[in-house]
Amino acid sequence: MRLFVGLDLPEDLRLTLGLLRAGINGARWVPPENFHITLRFIGEADRHQAADLDDALADIDMPAFDLAFRGVGSFASRGRLRAIWAGLETSGALAHLHDKVERASIRAGFAEEQRKFKPHVTLARLKGTPEIAAQRFLEDHAGFTTRPFTVARFVLFESTLGGEGAHYTPVCRYPLGTFDYGDFEDLAADYADSDA
Repeated sequence: MRLFVGLDLPEDLRLTLGLLRAGINGARWVPPENFHITLRFIGEADRHQAADLDDALADIDMPAFDLAFRGVGSFASRGRLRAIWAGLETSGALAHLHDKVERASIRAGFAEEQRKFKPHVTLARLKGTPEIAAQRFLEDHAGFTTRPFTVARFVLFESTLGGEGAHYTPVCRYPLGTFDYGDFEDLAADYADSDA
């Protein structure tokens, strides 16, 4: 199994991101059904490793939070553009979830991730694409933003490579908690009692 941990997206945001898929001749545009935010690439794992990872991920406890997309960017290697992506607003909650997933992955026996976390959704992969076309796309969409959306779960995905590209299948979904205002009221009452 080839695995990664990520966030899936609401359908309306998939459609919004899908509208960006134009304007770069020769780009290989990612299908909207494959849009996701990678939290941690795992790679190859056998059934036992996958079960250990599932157990570790299931222990993650944190509240749901909101995210929004902001701006676009690119990845390059050896001086050539390789991918175009949509970025996200800075989020302490997203960084916290990433850290928890990283620690869970290490507990499950996977090596520490060496790459810096750069949350994004890949829009297109580039190979031999004229750089001027990609730069024009980045300039035209520099102000791209979306409405905030609630991250209420994260997902363990299996990635299957085929002739048409990768296909992502959810293996397990892990809900994030919600803030219970009843708990807040109980805490406030306890605080008031202790202050009296």
